[in-house]
Amino acid sequence: MTDDRIIYKVVRAYYEDGLTQQEIGNKYGISRIKVSRMVTRALEEKIVQIKINVPAGKYHDLEHTLEEKYGINEVVVVDTETDEQDEVIASIGRAAAGYLSANLQGNEIIGLTWGRALLNLVNALNVDHFPKLQVVQMLGGLGEPEAGYHGADLTRRLAEKLSTKPRLIHAPGIVRSKDLCRELIEDIQVRNTLQLAARADMAMVGLGLFSPGSSNFINDHVLSEKDQSLLVSRNVIGDISFRFFNDQGEYVTTGIDDRIVGLNIDQLQKIPRIIGVAGGKEKYPVIRAALKGKLIHVLITDQQTAKKLVI
Repeated sequence: MTDDRIIYKVVRAYYEDGLTQQEIGNKYGISRIKVSRMVTRALEEKIVQIKINVPAGKYHDLEHTLEEKYGINEVVVVDTETDEQDEVIASIGRAAAGYLSANLQGNEIIGLTWGRALLNLVNALNVDHFPKLQVVQMLGGLGEPEAGYHGADLTRRLAEKLSTKPRLIHAPGIVRSKDLCRELIEDIQVRNTLQLAARADMAMVGLGLFSPGSSNFINDHVLSEKDQSLLVSRNVIGDISFRFFNDQGEYVTTGIDDRIVGLNIDQLQKIPRIIGVAGGKEKYPVIRAALKGKLIHVLITDQQTAKKLVI
C-alpha cells in the first residue's frame, strides 16, 4: 500500500470513524507513533483541511478577536435588545448563570463577591445538585443586606441553588481601623473561610466602578470622604472584591487595604479562573482596565461593550 493510500485510510479512520490512534495502529499493523506522524503530515500537506462552522447569530468572531487582543482565556458576548443598564445586567447575569452551569464539575471551590450582576446570575441559575461543591464568600459584607446583592446573601442563595452549604464571612467588608480588621481576620471562623476562599478554583466577580455617582463613591457607610479622596489621588477607576485598580489595570495599594476583611491582592491573583461579569456603557472603562491588566481570565459582557473594546 502506497504512503498516500495508507495516510488517506488513517485520517478517515481518525476523523470520520472516531478511532483512537492506537486502534488505527492495531487495525493496519503500524505503530501509534507512525499513525500520529501520518495525521500530522496529512494536516501539513492539506490532505485533511479542518473547517470550523460558526453558528449563525452569535458573536464568535468578536469573542475571538477580544481574546487575541487582550490575551484573555475566554470572552462570552451576550446579545442584548437594549442598552438600558438594568436590562443589560439582567442579560449578562443570565449568560453568566449558563456559563457557570456548563463549567461545573461538582467538586470545585467557587468564590463569590457581591453586586447587581452577580445578583442576576444567582436569580437566573437553575437548581442543580452538587453536594460536594463549596461556595464561599470572598469578601465581608458590603452594602445593605436587604438590597439582595450583599455578599453573604448571594453566597447563601447560590449554595442553595446548587444543593450545597455556603461558607460565609460574618463580618463587614471594610472596618474603621487596621487593628479591628486584624482582630476579625484572626477570628477562627473568618480565618478559615478566607483560607478556603484563597483555594478557590474559580471566582465569579463583579467589576466595581469607582467614579462620582457610583455606589462606592456616594455611600459613606462604605467609603468615607477621606477614603474617596485618597483613591481619587491614586487614579483609581474600579475594584475587584474591593481591591482597587487604576486605568492601566494595576492594583493600587493604600492604607484602605489594611481595613478590608477579604482576600488580599496576592490571594486574588492566585485564583486560577476569575470570571468577570460586567457590561453596559458606564462599566466600559473598568472592563477595559481589567482586561489590560489581565486581572480576569474570563469576561462575560454585552455586545455593545464588546464592540467598543475592540477599537
